[in-house]
Amino acid sequence: MADTQRERSYGRALDQMRPVKLTSGVMKNADGSCLAEFGDTRVLCTATIEEAVPQWRRGQKAGWVTAEYAMLPASTNRRTPREQRGRKGRSMEIERLIGRSLRTVVDLRKLGELTVTCDCDVIQADGGTRTASITGAWVALHEALRSWVERDRIHRMPITGQVAAVSMGEVDGLLMLDLDYPEDSHAQVDMNLVGTADGRIIEVQGTGEKTPFDRDQLNALLDLGQAGIADLIRLQAEAVAR
Repeated sequence: MADTQRERSYGRALDQMRPVKLTSGVMKNADGSCLAEFGDTRVLCTATIEEAVPQWRRGQKAGWVTAEYAMLPASTNRRTPREQRGRKGRSMEIERLIGRSLRTVVDLRKLGELTVTCDCDVIQADGGTRTASITGAWVALHEALRSWVERDRIHRMPITGQVAAVSMGEVDGLLMLDLDYPEDSHAQVDMNLVGTADGRIIEVQGTGEKTPFDRDQLNALLDLGQAGIADLIRLQAEAVAR
């Protein structure tokens, strides 16, 4: 995409992501961890493995992968109140998205009767916190499961592939990849894409915030998103190779 009429953060083109950094092994006590940085958005992702499954899962000889998501009070320019259990509207929707995204690339029978909880805590928010959470949580999940395989607590790696996520949108009539907060807050179309390393789609979340969008716009946004996911998949692979 050659049109660069709108100045963007980091001087990037419309089809470029913010600088992304995925740093694994940042938490001593977690089975796996990753600090996911998408520009000024920073999410601390940890994965913890427990030798139990939810009651409804018992006896099925299969495990479970779930997630929790929260924004720390100072993650935004105004203090974000801590959420109480049962009052987690937006956060609950995001943590369900993270959990089901991760489960698509885990063989739960190979996992055995274990539960992996991926905690995603936003320590600084500048747009795209859910997409950074999914991308970083996969790294934390991989690290946790690999550590259990290396200690012979799991016989084989249950991860079947990679999953990452990115945001796209239309702002001032221009299609953009990886929106920061100023762009996201003024977007006419806001979209999130979750996808795999082989180009398949797990989930598309798209909304015409101010105007409807047509099939051509949708296709163009998906093309942008899949290119971004390809970059994130490469960064994930580098993070877990260290």
